[in-house]
Amino acid sequence: MRSMTAKLGALAATALLAVTAQTGPAGAAEEAAYFNMRDITRSDFVIKLTDPAKIQEARQIVETGERKIVIGRIVKRSADYNPRWSFHYNPDTVQFAEAAIEVCDATTPYVEDHLDEAGGAFLPGLYWCPWTGMLTAEVTAP
Repeated sequence: MRSMTAKLGALAATALLAVTAQTGPAGAAEEAAYFNMRDITRSDFVIKLTDPAKIQEARQIVETGERKIVIGRIVKRSADYNPRWSFHYNPDTVQFAEAAIEVCDATTPYVEDHLDEAGGAFLPGLYWCPWTGMLTAEVTAP
């Protein structure tokens, strides 16, 4: 009987680990939030965030109107939440800063028009930091 109890306990622990690995810490499902960024060209670009601390920071930026530069690595393919553009931010790399180096600065339309050059001398490492971009609102998921 003791062997059967040990086996059932191991099975339950394995199942719990599998569920925890899929849903993240504390068993909570990963929730995303989406924010609109508008640049000097008045182009809107949707950013997906999944990190709770980054989501809270973005909400505070929108609420206060604080000027923070969005910095992150782009992925050269469209995302369902941002269909107008052929690229999007990797949500795991997005950060907010007071300043950024010039080599990653470009407007959204310029990045779109020169996407094939991104990752080389233009936007090295695929890092994009539009200096004139500003978070304007939290938007609903697609």
